[in-house]
Amino acid sequence: MAETPTSFPERPSSYDKKIGLVLQGGGALGSYQAGVYEALASSEYLPDWVAGISIGAINAAIIVGNAPEDRLERLRSFWNDITGHPNLWPARLDWPLTAWQRQASAVMALTFGQPGFFAPRQLYDWLSPKKPISYYDTSALKNTLERLVDFDRINSAEDVRLSVGAVNVRTGQFTYFDSANVAIRPEHIMASGALPPGFPPIEIDGEHYWDGGLFSNTPLEYVIDYSPRRSRLTFQVDVFQPAGWFPANLDEAMEREKDIRYSSRMQSCTKAARDKLSSGMRSMSCKNCCRRRLQKLSKPNGSMNLAASPRWTLCSSFIAPPNRKVLPKTMSSAAPQ
Repeated sequence: MAETPTSFPERPSSYDKKIGLVLQGGGALGSYQAGVYEALASSEYLPDWVAGISIGAINAAIIVGNAPEDRLERLRSFWNDITGHPNLWPARLDWPLTAWQRQASAVMALTFGQPGFFAPRQLYDWLSPKKPISYYDTSALKNTLERLVDFDRINSAEDVRLSVGAVNVRTGQFTYFDSANVAIRPEHIMASGALPPGFPPIEIDGEHYWDGGLFSNTPLEYVIDYSPRRSRLTFQVDVFQPAGWFPANLDEAMEREKDIRYSSRMQSCTKAARDKLSSGMRSMSCKNCCRRRLQKLSKPNGSMNLAASPRWTLCSSFIAPPNRKVLPKTMSSAAPQ
């Protein structure tokens, strides 16, 4: 078996691309994103823009909201704090006890919540005249974020940027909260991870927001489409696998369904972004081709020589939407008499 490389190649001094890190939603699978960042932190490719949705938004906030030397420690602290009730389990269990432990941990999370993250609604919530619209309360997450994330650092940083996505409950429109445009608060991060009906919507400036994964589970398109564009190396962490096994029980069937549902959406978004980039490259190629053609028609002093061509035409090519016939724009000029 081939050895896994233990380090990234050195970054050439001439390499001036910006670095992006895109973190999707995925619940507990978000712990793998922390491992990906640990690998990046050991390289010379630290991201200057981190975008996240749902659990990815929380990881992104911890990364951007801390000094580089403190980020891994804060990520470990977050995941160690919220991943269950460790005192109830032995340090190591052998198979098949490990499978039983995972199932029991999931049941305990549903019943008692996760420390520092969410807790089940109390009985008086269900008996009050104003009925709750979520099963859990996430106020503990705000305290966790305020403890682990320096929001002043996020909002004043010039070398790294944070973007998180959420859905407006009233309009159904997808919204990005970007540290380049707005002051990021704990509520913005909580809104990006407010998955209904488990978690309540989060109010921000008079509007309520739910988990951005309801609309799009990856912020890749936002990072690629942002204007002004520039060359950027972007790492996207896929936590759901499209290929898998045939389920042998109900739990595996539910897990496989989730893998297919979310990985297909990720593949669709990635393909759309790739097609858009390819289209842009073709358009740029056409412009360069037209520029070279015009240069060939130029005199040595740079002026246009149209005498040899009584009439010249320049067509701009572009891709038409499906099922629509679009004529190319034409710019023409008659040669002087």
